[in-house]
Amino acid sequence: MPIREEEIRKYARLMGELGLTALEIKENENFVRLERGVSGPAPVPVPVVAASTVQQGDAVDVARTADADTVTVTSPMVGVFYCAPAENAEPYVKIGDEVKQGQVLCLIEAMKMMNEITAECDGVLVEVCAKNAQVVDFGYPLFRIKR
Repeated sequence: MPIREEEIRKYARLMGELGLTALEIKENENFVRLERGVSGPAPVPVPVVAASTVQQGDAVDVARTADADTVTVTSPMVGVFYCAPAENAEPYVKIGDEVKQGQVLCLIEAMKMMNEITAECDGVLVEVCAKNAQVVDFGYPLFRIKR
């Protein structure tokens, strides 16, 4: 039995929720590959919650920390964190940099696809929580931005 349209739509929504640019599904003898360009649909707003309620595996991309003016950008997927676009290139951002909403902060490589992680708000970068080439899990804190 072929993969049904409603299942494909479910996988497409999942791609958007997780920020994936490609997904392959194999069920028995059926195979489907979904792809979207980096300039795909605008990101969906994500909920903001208190950091004390955020646990590993929670479905949040941005969490407020104890300081109400600081936002933590977390990983939307499991993958390898890269702070720069190439091995010997300057990092996208450094502590003390002013960042704008939508500005690329890093890349996360997942399933051989490079996914840009962007700032969710304007502010000043106060902490980089991951090291270059570190494997990060879903929900792992990547950056802290002071509004």
